[in-house]
Amino acid sequence: MSSLLLWLHVGFAIFTIGPITAATMAAPRVIRTKNVPVLQNIQRMTRVYSLGSLGVFVFGLILGIVLGNGVLGRWYMTASMTLFIVAAVLLVIIDRDLRTAVRALSSEGTDDDAKVQNGRIAAISGLLAVIWLVILFLMVVPG
Repeated sequence: MSSLLLWLHVGFAIFTIGPITAATMAAPRVIRTKNVPVLQNIQRMTRVYSLGSLGVFVFGLILGIVLGNGVLGRWYMTASMTLFIVAAVLLVIIDRDLRTAVRALSSEGTDDDAKVQNGRIAAISGLLAVIWLVILFLMVVPG
């Protein structure tokens, strides 16, 4: 049972977190080129993969419960789960900014070119990538 849960946990991590990181890192360049259809696709991808990434958290939590032995109480597990929740909140902020950028670039007015959203998405997506790497480190090294 624990082998299946571990495979699901790792599978969800590979197939959701990688695409989220790639999509959010590509968004600022697409905003600068004002390519609205591609930006809409990135926003859709970010939303779908963000929801899918919750599987990483869920299967990791279930795996920790199944393994027992106080695994969930270890400092690195608590830190990684906390960082995952922070990353989820940052993904919500990125999704909001992507939606705002799509609206701004789709409008007829030329006064808003989504520069604010561009900078915020670039900064948060970089922070998000670092958070994923720290979580990976915490899952591999201390255990």
